Amino acid sequence: MWRNYMTVGIRALTKNRTYAFINIAGLAIGLAACLMLLLYVRYETDYDNWIPHAEDTYQFQTYYRDPQTDERNDLQMSSYVSGERLKADFRGEIEASVYVQASSATVTRNGEALQVDNVGYVNGPFFDTIALPLAAGDPRSALANPGSMVLTETEANRLFGRTDVIGQQVTIVVRGRPVDHRVTGVLRDLPRNSHMRFSMLVRVDPTAWYAEMQQFMTAWGWQGGWNYVRLRPGTDPATINSRLPAWEERNIPDQNFGGQVTNPGDFSDYALVNVRDVHLGRAQSGSWTPGNDTSTIWTFTIIAFLILGMACVNFTNLATARASQRAREVALRKVLGASRRQLVTQFLAESVLIACIAMLLALAMVELLLPAFSGFLEADLNMTYFGSGGMLLPILGLTLLVGAAGGLYPAFYLSRFQPAQILKANKSSSEASGSGLLRNVLVVAQFAVSIGLIICTAVVWAQTSYARSADPGYSRDGLLQIEGISRRQVIPLQAAMQREIARLPGVAGVGRTTIGVATQNSTNTGIVIPGQELPVGIGIYSVDHDFFRTMNIRLVAGRSFDRNRPMDDATLPVLDDPAATRAQIARGGVNIVINELAARRLGFANPADAVGRSFRAALAEEEFGLVPVHIIGVVQDSRFRSIREPIEPIMFRVSETDPSYMLVRIAPDADPAAVRGAVEAVWKRMVSDAPFAADFSEDIILELYKAEASRAKVFAGFAMLAIVIACLGLFGLAAFTAERRTKEIGIRKVLGARIRDIVGLLAWQFSKPVIIAMPFAWAAAWWAMKSWLDTFDTRIDLGPVPFVAAGLLALAIAIGTIASHAFKVARANPILALRYE
Repeated sequence: MWRNYMTVGIRALTKNRTYAFINIAGLAIGLAACLMLLLYVRYETDYDNWIPHAEDTYQFQTYYRDPQTDERNDLQMSSYVSGERLKADFRGEIEASVYVQASSATVTRNGEALQVDNVGYVNGPFFDTIALPLAAGDPRSALANPGSMVLTETEANRLFGRTDVIGQQVTIVVRGRPVDHRVTGVLRDLPRNSHMRFSMLVRVDPTAWYAEMQQFMTAWGWQGGWNYVRLRPGTDPATINSRLPAWEERNIPDQNFGGQVTNPGDFSDYALVNVRDVHLGRAQSGSWTPGNDTSTIWTFTIIAFLILGMACVNFTNLATARASQRAREVALRKVLGASRRQLVTQFLAESVLIACIAMLLALAMVELLLPAFSGFLEADLNMTYFGSGGMLLPILGLTLLVGAAGGLYPAFYLSRFQPAQILKANKSSSEASGSGLLRNVLVVAQFAVSIGLIICTAVVWAQTSYARSADPGYSRDGLLQIEGISRRQVIPLQAAMQREIARLPGVAGVGRTTIGVATQNSTNTGIVIPGQELPVGIGIYSVDHDFFRTMNIRLVAGRSFDRNRPMDDATLPVLDDPAATRAQIARGGVNIVINELAARRLGFANPADAVGRSFRAALAEEEFGLVPVHIIGVVQDSRFRSIREPIEPIMFRVSETDPSYMLVRIAPDADPAAVRGAVEAVWKRMVSDAPFAADFSEDIILELYKAEASRAKVFAGFAMLAIVIACLGLFGLAAFTAERRTKEIGIRKVLGARIRDIVGLLAWQFSKPVIIAMPFAWAAAWWAMKSWLDTFDTRIDLGPVPFVAAGLLALAIAIGTIASHAFKVARANPILALRYE
């Protein structure tokens, strides 16, 4: 019986090759797109699931709320002291814990200085907490002692040319001094679907490592790394999280800030988050690697099934449209004794056969396109069929689901024909009531999806372009940002290097700062406002005298820093005697420049009113306490970070030793590449034991908005696929409709209708569903894009242009799809249609 079903199905396909091609091609495209998107969704939701004992491994996160603005800042990081207190108070539940601080390092190898990114400095046996797989070495002892290190396989190959490097020495420049470390383990390269990213783990002694900044180990507000814990099996993390508010009250001390007693715990919450939930979790600031959000994952999942659903709609529409061609077959089968159940099985078998052929083609497409798709998304997407995570069963299930979804309604629809009505007078009554309405509804749904995706593509692309080109409050063109000037061996050479670079041909200005283009560091302090209960939180960053001029940041009120005014220089120590330095600062304070937002936060509606005012604030150095700060100028607001983040209220102070970035302004008529080469030559001549790292601001911005640009391209690609699938179905419907109306068209031509009248008639018939689809697509796209744009601090206006343009584009594509066929039908000789009447 099944053999007969397959034979009939194959004959039905070969009899009408246009129908077969449209169905199989549409389903294959839909299945391939669905499979690739689902592979990506599985990849994103599978982050860190590969870690042994992942179910018991947790990250300790900090959630902040600004008491002035109520803005939230959810950090994956937490303070060093919070991890120590957590371990002490929950020692019965916590089996192991470790603190990790990530940074870059300078490694000297064969006399050459090499830059190593993503170095993790740990305060204990890392692998007791996070059981990552080692290729060589004992995880229990690999990081047991300070001075030991573990390299990844890739880093071992880069440094030594091989991976059997246990016992080898690696020299790391630590605070300007070379320190030898012994390799005690080789770690297997981490897969990309991990929230951690490091090439080297180094065990340090916290007491010695933080000797010059003891406050780091005791300050609850200093987040510079990540605390991880491994819970004992059977421990309920929810119970621990429920006890954390009481834990905060016991452990976080009050702070006396200028006579105002505050507690950091009043504006922060803590939580243990499983490592498998970090990537898509609530906290996305202070992350080791860029995270994602569940809304994006849901978006891709919905798009995957919408595109697949559109392909199934084609099958349903074409099957019901060509029902008249199979009506007599159904009638004869019923006359010969076939039951309706057998007919339903027959048509479902044909549908599953088409789905199987389409799935084979889809798998071929996936195998060909997946490497490029993975590279584009920077993900390790793999199609495996067997074993753990194999796709064979999901593929079989998806094939049966698609076959049933596409063929269920046509099967029941075709099998209900009555033989007497079909066979009497040799006519077909197959066009049952409601089938035409259903087809129109499904076509409307198809084009609503297509138009919606086009709108989303346009809006995402426009917002990404806006983000890259929006005025940041300084000139980005021709700006070169040099990293690594805060290295201990570079600090004494900063001023001399700046002078050397400033004299180079093509250099228009050079400045130094602790905040630059899309830098990740964030430093905050509080300013005491008389009469206010809480201090005003404000960012504090060090710059040199040339920073504002180099960046072209406009002065709004007051004056900028002046080298001839000692009070403008807050470099520590400014004198040879540190005690005298402290006394001078405590007595006279320092001059600062603030931005416009900081002036408003301090209560000044007019920036000029802030100039000359003095407050008390905490500098970065704890030993000075609250010192007087005098506002000498106000500069325009500048956006140093992503437009997703609000502009930060900032106060700037001059320091000749704090800056960690040097910014070089290149003259408009100079060759940027040549200037960069000259700057690099100066660096290598003055600093031989530190690698040169510099990027143009435009390249930094491109990288900053890379995720948004990738999302726009993904939307564009799948919007195009949706249009292709919708137009395939529309072309098939047009072909069968024109065939069924051949006699009508012949009569119209005999009665005087012109070719353009016939073309217009057919074009209007298939334009109506597209026009009806527009308002539905507009409503859905507006809601989705408004929600997405609300995640940005500044955004484009959601005007009517992308909505109208998307609708007109879809309408033009639809008319273009059927125009050639409609023109062919309209030109046919009416005698051929009417000669047998």
